[in-house]
Amino acid sequence: MNERMKMTAGELYNPGDEELYTLRTKAHRLCMMYNQLFDTDEEERYKILHELMPYSDREAYFQGHIFFDYGFNIHIGKNFYANFGAVILDVCPVKIGDNVMLGTNVSLLTPMHPLRWQERNAKPDSDGNMIQLEYGKPITIGDNCWLASNVTVTGGVTIGDGCVIGAGSVVTRDVPAGVLAAGNPCRVIKAID
Repeated sequence: MNERMKMTAGELYNPGDEELYTLRTKAHRLCMMYNQLFDTDEEERYKILHELMPYSDREAYFQGHIFFDYGFNIHIGKNFYANFGAVILDVCPVKIGDNVMLGTNVSLLTPMHPLRWQERNAKPDSDGNMIQLEYGKPITIGDNCWLASNVTVTGGVTIGDGCVIGAGSVVTRDVPAGVLAAGNPCRVIKAID
């Protein structure tokens, strides 16, 4: 199993792997190109997004200033909108349903690092190069959700259909369908009738 396969599967992997470095550099370059375009450059923006996220709906709309780690692990449904400053670190799959809106500066963060320093600290690989292993956990956001400004979603979280996540929330646990949830850590406030 190569490092890309380990990464996507949520296993410990070497982020300094040459293939991953090349893919990450390409994605970062495409994000920078996208960020330089105006809203009126629709066709060029669509081309860049399709190259970044080949498994997402072509009509997914990002206002601007985006940052993705890879892009190929992002799967977005229909009628998607993200305001300024969307960050999606997709070392593991990020699945976003239909009719989802992201407020400004929303971060979807799948990378994880070992808690034990013995596993987290850099160590030499078989060639003597220093590496730091990491892993990831997927994120799933259901249909008809709205994540307000400055929401952070960590790896391993599923947000159910029809949820609203309040501004500034840090979502570290699953959120059931049809609720308003907010806070740090994010918790259910009430059901949405």
